[in-house]
Amino acid sequence: MKMIIFLAFTLFLQGTLGELDCEELPVGLCSFSIASSGKRCLLETYASNDGTMDFQCKTSEVVAINLHEYIEADECVSACGVDRKSVGISSDSLLDSQFTDKLCSPQCYQKCPNIVDLYYNLALGEGAFLPDLCKSQRTNSRRSMAQIQSSGAAFGPIAAAAGPISAAAPSPSSPVDCAPAPV
Repeated sequence: MKMIIFLAFTLFLQGTLGELDCEELPVGLCSFSIASSGKRCLLETYASNDGTMDFQCKTSEVVAINLHEYIEADECVSACGVDRKSVGISSDSLLDSQFTDKLCSPQCYQKCPNIVDLYYNLALGEGAFLPDLCKSQRTNSRRSMAQIQSSGAAFGPIAAAAGPISAAAPSPSSPVDCAPAPV
């Protein structure tokens, strides 16, 4: 029943607006949505006229590849362990092994490409490769968190003297398939 109401509301918004505009979305649907332009929607706070903090949906500069006019389903929000009321977006959540466990679960990783794409790109920004992070999460969660914390190669006293070690993420000159790989 929730899904039917959600789809009806989505179609109503798209039909009324002609196109999906982040600034026109209700706060409860803002996070993990994508405007008609392909830019991701972002929940932000602002001080209202009476001095209290309130929320507003804004268009970010982050572009989602191959996704437009998209509002994430509640099933994916739940399966991936994300929160629609989160303000902004950060790779810090990738340091939480419980979050990464949900993100890497088959229910999220294989069925929620929008959320996976977002965190795939956040992980890349930290020098990590999400498929490798998910693989190491299944075998050793402490190692996967160290991969993010180091943002690539971490040099110890011996390694620093010997020279750089190849980073976990591919170098900018090497060809990379930028779509999330199935786990």
